[in-house]
Amino acid sequence: MDYQSFVDKIDIMTCIISVETKEDGTYGEIRIVTGNPAYIKSIEHANPDAPQMLTSKFVPNSLYQNYFTTDMNFEDFCFRCAVLKQPMHTYVHPDRYDFWFNLYMIPLGSEGNLHYCTYSQVVSKYADSEQMSNTSASTASEVLNTCIKLRGATNFQHTMDEVISDIRKLCDAQSCVILLTDDENKTCSALCESRNEYSMLPSMTGVLREGFYDLTLSWKDTIGGSNCLIAKNRNDWEYIRAKNPKWYESLMKNHVESIVLFPLRSSDETLGYIWACNFDVENTVKIKETLELTTFFVGSEIANQRLVKRLQFLSSIDMLTGVLNRNEMNNRIDGLRKSGSDELKGLGIVFADLNGLKRVNDNQGHAAGDLLIKNGANLLQNVFVGDEIYRAGGDEFMILLSYTTEDKIVEKINKAKKLSRHYDNVSFAMGYCYQNDLGDITQALRMADERMYDDKAKYYRDHPELKR
Repeated sequence: MDYQSFVDKIDIMTCIISVETKEDGTYGEIRIVTGNPAYIKSIEHANPDAPQMLTSKFVPNSLYQNYFTTDMNFEDFCFRCAVLKQPMHTYVHPDRYDFWFNLYMIPLGSEGNLHYCTYSQVVSKYADSEQMSNTSASTASEVLNTCIKLRGATNFQHTMDEVISDIRKLCDAQSCVILLTDDENKTCSALCESRNEYSMLPSMTGVLREGFYDLTLSWKDTIGGSNCLIAKNRNDWEYIRAKNPKWYESLMKNHVESIVLFPLRSSDETLGYIWACNFDVENTVKIKETLELTTFFVGSEIANQRLVKRLQFLSSIDMLTGVLNRNEMNNRIDGLRKSGSDELKGLGIVFADLNGLKRVNDNQGHAAGDLLIKNGANLLQNVFVGDEIYRAGGDEFMILLSYTTEDKIVEKINKAKKLSRHYDNVSFAMGYCYQNDLGDITQALRMADERMYDDKAKYYRDHPELKR
């Protein structure tokens, strides 16, 4: 067949691809046989509105890796179309390009162990929501079900548990996980996990360990600029073994026979990954199509949840010291007033007020005063570990100690006073209240406050030269 004449009759960017098959049923080289003028121009003439290839020279019948890096999803589509004679279509945003690709592939003939198909693409800088929603009825139903659950969620964790269970069932997988990554702290954590009752795969609680975050950093390079990684046959596993041998060994050790891995993104930030292990490989195309859309919405929801938590954090933290602020303290006290008696049992209250802040502000300036407050907060955090520390305002702090005893409170107060000599200019007047069963939180607060002021008065009697 005259493929050049055939492809020249197509207006949009189109090339002819050949896929070599081997006697063992696997495939070998994938080549770009020829292309129409629009396709060749996209390679040989730089255009800011089109992706840049690895070379600016088109050579007929070259390996596709001459133009872009190895992409296992691309290879799978070529094999399905050219060899299995399945027409293929996808709308995708590969990570290696800042473009969306609307891809169409049509099977052509075969000559011995070479099999051919067309590859046509329409490229755009921005996502087309109509194309994203142009999926099969069953895929649209699965994605819509996920969206409804996410948007109607009142309990985020419970909803994510449901979503990951639905995704595992869709994939008919033994295990499915959403892993969140924290690049700032270089850690990762499992948000949710679903396993079937016959799974022999280890739980994520047993897999997450020191160094696992470093392993996740290698996944971006392994995905290789595509939007996901799917390993289901010998070619795929050979690629992973060569690209990421450490991860390959871990997967083999843990009896992973197939895996589909998608990054979870919001804007340009990678939030984590979602994957399914030992899934139904006969359903790979639908699984990929469904997860491409589902991860888009899951990533957005996780990003929104992180933003809400960040805003909650900022609204509850004193920016100077890093301890809880007065607003959070008032909310906590109001909650204790409304709570039952059980939460008031074994509750201790400590007020701590810095001595000499006004003198430092007057003599050394407010920058020195702020440093004194920060050092005071650091001292309290080092002593009252695990307790709730609030900056009530100015130089005053309040600490709540749950399930404690009077002896423990006194011990911590004495420790704070002893340690203060190691902190420049830090000295606290402190008062506390403890009753095994606090009946009146307001009265307890007043008692701790009065004792604190008695301690401050004693301090200035002992050090009249430091009196404000």
